[in-house]
Amino acid sequence: MKQVPTLDIRRYDSDRDAFVAEIGAAYREFGFCCISGHGIPAAAIDGAYDAFRRFFALPPEIKLKYHVPGGGGARGYTPFGVETAKDSKYPDLKEFWHIGREIPRDSKYAAVMPPNLWPDEVPDFREHGYGLYEALDALGSRVLRALALHIGLAEDYFADKTNFGNSILRPIHYPPITAEDVPNVRAGAHEDINFITLLVGASAAGLEVLTREGDWLPITTHGDAIVVNIGDMLQRLTNHVYPSTTHRVTNPRDGNARKPRYSVPFFLHPNPDVELDVLPSCVTEDNPKRYATSISAHDYLLERLREIKLI
Repeated sequence: MKQVPTLDIRRYDSDRDAFVAEIGAAYREFGFCCISGHGIPAAAIDGAYDAFRRFFALPPEIKLKYHVPGGGGARGYTPFGVETAKDSKYPDLKEFWHIGREIPRDSKYAAVMPPNLWPDEVPDFREHGYGLYEALDALGSRVLRALALHIGLAEDYFADKTNFGNSILRPIHYPPITAEDVPNVRAGAHEDINFITLLVGASAAGLEVLTREGDWLPITTHGDAIVVNIGDMLQRLTNHVYPSTTHRVTNPRDGNARKPRYSVPFFLHPNPDVELDVLPSCVTEDNPKRYATSISAHDYLLERLREIKLI
């Protein structure tokens, strides 16, 4: 059976040409790749997970203090049963928190990138949460360097397009499933909105990717590997050379359904004013330009947030 490959990103420095070819091939085929050798300490990941678990264990009335009505879930807490995969009848079976980039409040992006909220009840939430945010942001930038080279761009092509990216770290809690007949999976089939997503150590199996052949392929990681996948913004920019692949989180068929599941994706976004206009290097006779117009990253984000019922 096909398998999403795991590649050691240290080879970018030691065996660059081969690594760029392999990672490019993986993304063209699956839209997904597992990245090992990234150097993010296990203690940093474990510490963040522990802080997030302690927050989600708080009483609902405490968590709701950090919900921002009308904020589209941009920062703070979003309660259970709100987000709904595009075209799904049922909301996802999850609650989550959003951590965004810390920017000066006189930044030109301040109007669309609000300040973070931090829960008083978990004093180390900020330290662990933003520490992991910065580590994944740096790793994502390394992955983008390889992706740029693979399609004939300068290594640093994405650097000034993501340095103030509206990126999000999203700790998610999928509560135990207690009903016998649940109408939806934990997270319905969907594609991500952003450039790339980095998923750190889900605590239980369930992530599945839809292959080109129409089969659902489970993704399991080993060791320190982090799952990294293409989002719709990068798919659009690269004229679908890098596909944004449909994926979902299924409900376990065994006793694990009665256990909570925790997951922490990092959604790496471009700067809000980046124009998503197809790259000329990604247009060929076999792959003609698929989008007649460009759209800013921020406007595209708003369109998609409406589709998934966050605004």
